[in-house]
Amino acid sequence: MLRSSKQPRLDLPTAPHDPATASALAALGEPIALFAAFARRPERAHAIAAWGRYYFSRQVSLTLRARELIIDRTTALCDADYEWGVHIAAFAAKADLDDRQIASLAGGEPSDPCWSDPADVAVLRAVDELHATHDLGDATWQELIAAVGEEGALDLILVCGWYHAISFAVRALRLGQEPGTPDLAAAGVHSTSDVSGQHRRSHA
Repeated sequence: MLRSSKQPRLDLPTAPHDPATASALAALGEPIALFAAFARRPERAHAIAAWGRYYFSRQVSLTLRARELIIDRTTALCDADYEWGVHIAAFAAKADLDDRQIASLAGGEPSDPCWSDPADVAVLRAVDELHATHDLGDATWQELIAAVGEEGALDLILVCGWYHAISFAVRALRLGQEPGTPDLAAAGVHSTSDVSGQHRRSHA
């Protein structure tokens, strides 16, 4: 089913906020539409913020670059322009991703020549395989362990799964792009949907 609505499907909290909502939004961080949706129920927002305090901290077993490769690739595979754009705008430079790599994340393959680090390739192959099969084969698993270790592999699986959930949310809620964030079309990717709801991506 093609997305046509230009407005979010839920009413999002706007200022001035009641104390519970204000506290929830403060816990989540940047005042973006997705966080406002979470904060409709403050208890949910605080629980999600607690999850993020690990995965966006130095305690996580993944490097910032690996984390962003997982998130960028997952959201691109899910055609989640909103979340892809938020992370490219906020973290691409911090993750040292160049324009060729950003374009490949959006619509290319782990075998693209811009990926010269075997660890990057292992992470991307794992993300692609999880998305396609909901599993990891033995060869992919061993390659991933060599790249990020056992704890990193578990964190990759969990981050990948979480950003599938985020992708479902931003698409189903019809969240529009945040100001100053790119969409997948900006990377040359065109998405279409057939009548069965299967999404296809092509790289221009």
